[in-house]
Amino acid sequence: MNTAELVVGSLCGLVLLGLSTCIGIALYLGYTKTEAMAAYFQNSSSLITVATHKHTGPWGKLQLVGGIASAVTFPCFFLKHGLVSAEDISNFPLPLRRKRVALQWSIVGLIVTQALLVALWDLGLLK
Repeated sequence: MNTAELVVGSLCGLVLLGLSTCIGIALYLGYTKTEAMAAYFQNSSSLITVATHKHTGPWGKLQLVGGIASAVTFPCFFLKHGLVSAEDISNFPLPLRRKRVALQWSIVGLIVTQALLVALWDLGLLK
């Protein structure tokens, strides 16, 4: 392995560590803030509410947090498809919204970074 490959491999490891941290944060939010987050989506689809994820374990908690984070990050898409109501989005507290949006964009950024690093590796541009 040359130096470039070691650097890209190390960066891939850091990205995986970042993704693991984001998953840990999402699980923490899912187990501690589930009822508080879902209470703001009373008029929304059951895909967003706690009723469908109540007894599904860690995967359900990740889906709940991911659904809420996606809904507050991309409200136009969810409003267009009728999955959330505009009232629910506007009533969601701004500090909670900012944290969910930051979590969503962090995960998107880390996945894109990982894909670019792997593509760089696979294309053989490091030799």
